[in-house]
Amino acid sequence: MSARPGAAGATRTCPHCKTVILESATVCPSCRHYLRFDDKAQAVEVTRALQVEGEIRHPAEGGAWEYSVVLTIRDDEGNEVSHQVVGVGAIHPGDARTFTLAVELTPTNDMRRMPKRPNSRSRH
Repeated sequence: MSARPGAAGATRTCPHCKTVILESATVCPSCRHYLRFDDKAQAVEVTRALQVEGEIRHPAEGGAWEYSVVLTIRDDEGNEVSHQVVGVGAIHPGDARTFTLAVELTPTNDMRRMPKRPNSRSRH
């Protein structure tokens, strides 16, 4: 569900990579292409509120390991807002993969609250 155009959380599709991004974005966080060159494209203060990084290293023996990277976002009541697989692959003996999750926040002046989604899935 996308917020109303112009509201905090409103989304659009990146014309370059087709990823759903924030309407206010001047640079696509996925493909990193610039999206706006007008007066609205002023530098915006971005805060990295969360960053987690970890490495999984496969020992030199045994068969390959398959992996799925699953991201779940929940609201303050524990209701699932989003659940998606963001990547899959395999790690072969002697190889490693590093996974990084970053959550960046951009302040807005929008004081309106979006209504709660009635079809939110709760996992308690």
